[in-house]
Amino acid sequence: MSTSSLGRDGPQAPLQGGQLLAAGLVLAAANFIAVLDTTIANVSVPTIAGNLGATNSQGTYVITSYAVAEAITVPLTGWLARRFGTVRVFIASMVLFGLFSALCGFAQNLGMLVLFRIFQGLAGGPLMPLSQTLLLRIFPKEKAAAATGLWAMTTLVAPIMGPILGGVICDSATWPYIFFINVPVALLCAVAGWRMLKRYESPRDAARIDGVGLGLLVIWVGAFQLMLDEGKDLDWFSSPEIIGLAIVAAIGFVAFLIWERDTPHPVVDLQVFRHRGFTASVITISLAFGAFFGATVLTPLWLQNTMGYTATKAGLVTALSGILAVLSAPLAAQLSTKVDPRRLVCFGVGWLGLVTLYRSTATPDMGFWEIGIPLLVMGVGMPFFFVPLTGLALSSVEESETASAAGLMSFCRTVSGAFATSLVNTSWEDRSTEAHAELSGLTDRFGSLSNQLAQSGFTPDQVLSQINQMVTSQSVTLATNQVFWIAGCCFALAAAAVWLAPKPTRVADTTAAH
Repeated sequence: MSTSSLGRDGPQAPLQGGQLLAAGLVLAAANFIAVLDTTIANVSVPTIAGNLGATNSQGTYVITSYAVAEAITVPLTGWLARRFGTVRVFIASMVLFGLFSALCGFAQNLGMLVLFRIFQGLAGGPLMPLSQTLLLRIFPKEKAAAATGLWAMTTLVAPIMGPILGGVICDSATWPYIFFINVPVALLCAVAGWRMLKRYESPRDAARIDGVGLGLLVIWVGAFQLMLDEGKDLDWFSSPEIIGLAIVAAIGFVAFLIWERDTPHPVVDLQVFRHRGFTASVITISLAFGAFFGATVLTPLWLQNTMGYTATKAGLVTALSGILAVLSAPLAAQLSTKVDPRRLVCFGVGWLGLVTLYRSTATPDMGFWEIGIPLLVMGVGMPFFFVPLTGLALSSVEESETASAAGLMSFCRTVSGAFATSLVNTSWEDRSTEAHAELSGLTDRFGSLSNQLAQSGFTPDQVLSQINQMVTSQSVTLATNQVFWIAGCCFALAAAAVWLAPKPTRVADTTAAH
């Protein structure tokens, strides 16, 4: 790895000592806030939706809009860096991320918030891969492992801190501050980053952009996401709007595949799918991350809406899954260079699936630790799933295809999480309604419960309210358990899918991917 750098006035000495550490912290902080914003709004959805006069289902747009927008720009990072320079793109993304974070906080309705979250996601997408690229560029080769560890730690810690931070802010202040806190960090990183990193600017060239491919990508991803988000409210395919969105998504997807296969400069290099190991890895991460992210989004919604948890308490429970993930990450990284990664991935994903299936036995009277312990234990499997799977995917492609493969894998991972959020929320509400209808016909068929409540001094209206509350609690818990069971089955499929990959013949440099 070269440590030479070039500024506007000629060669400059590479960063050393305190400056090098400061630059590393700036890049780590940039990655941290970009990843943080994928989860910080999870426990805040009910609060945001209530304050903006929207339903919880509509409130999930705050999560999915950011994720999909981010997924669109991740594959474009390489072209943007070649066209405008790595440092310039990083700094511009940082400034825009801060700007749109502020606008999210000032949003007066859900439509404005979702729009600004889209722009925030577009700006945040390049921050993650570019922060890693620049970390490896500024640190000398002998310190590359430490730089990668710093970056990986922020990637693991940020999703843990997101629910806690979001819950605390919503309970102690107001929801806009979950976006305002990004602003000073973004401005500081942009100013300090430019002063220290401009000497590492990469050469620029007139890299061509696949405009048609980009347009088709935006069309089919956007149409598909809107179909998933609006489907429940519009009664799915009984609505002409949903049918139209489905047609647009299907045609756009097919056209995208055809165009990207034949164009000489594709925005997404689909040729990497010719490698069986990479294809199996993408299938595995799409199934597993979709199941994981969907269950992660559902947990705080269930706890707040049914179990009476505050946003802070729900965030603390959700964040328990990250504690053992951080502690077991070094072991997973060490083993991934010595053990067949398929075995590690199968163990990690299988572990997540078993714990999720266990969580499908929840009851409405569970305590904090009865809910939290399975989530805590679940964290053990997370690094064994993510770290070796990334290495397996990159070891399956040619060296020259590593960047394209990493971007495409990140794209599939992000989109699967966004789609899973919409599907889980819709399925959860539908199953809750169905269970409520079924239980209502079975509850108190002979009037014994009503008589007991009446004898305890309840009025007829209070008796009906108490019974309805019991039925609602049970039906929502049943629906939650059903969704967890489906997620567990998806984990099982993912654990099986990884064995479609051939045994790797070389170890990939996992530091090249995110």
